[in-house]
Amino acid sequence: MTIHNLISKRKSIRAFSEQPIDDETLASLFEAARWAPSSANEQPWRFILAKKEDKEAFVKMQDCLLEGNKIWAKGAAALFITIAKKNFDFNNKANIYSWHDVGLATAMLSVQATELNLYLHQMGGFDHAKAKEVFAIPDDYEAVSIIAVGYEGDPELLPENLRAREVGERKRKPLSELVFSSQFGKENDLFKTTNN
Repeated sequence: MTIHNLISKRKSIRAFSEQPIDDETLASLFEAARWAPSSANEQPWRFILAKKEDKEAFVKMQDCLLEGNKIWAKGAAALFITIAKKNFDFNNKANIYSWHDVGLATAMLSVQATELNLYLHQMGGFDHAKAKEVFAIPDDYEAVSIIAVGYEGDPELLPENLRAREVGERKRKPLSELVFSSQFGKENDLFKTTNN
């Protein structure tokens, strides 16, 4: 099967180069996110961006990461927090789709980044309470992830355990485990022989 090369090229790296990202390029990533679809067109995504040049903000965001992520994320050109608005604007009821919609916005951002030879690494491994406090995230919003972004660097500069993961084979579950027919778990004829 053929898919668009911007999808197949996308990967989560840990080895970033020292090359900074210019403001226009960074802005284009968030412009791509802005055009993502969302439930009731709520656009519940928000972002807090910390460029490496803004040392104070970058270190504050890096300090919210769990230790395993701090090791390599410090090399990124920028870090940003993705945030979901918890309630709908039009009725103030819980927006159960907000995290889904933040994911869609992040996916659009990721495709734009790939087009520009940038790479993202999304992290759930961070202290949510600390991020909320440090970045004054209001109670009606929730931090979803912290994302590292930058140009690809040399994997040889990573610690050995991370280097192996960086250059290892990318794996995905076969479609037969992901797409079902008529009920959950029932094999779909379309994917019986698909192995990737």
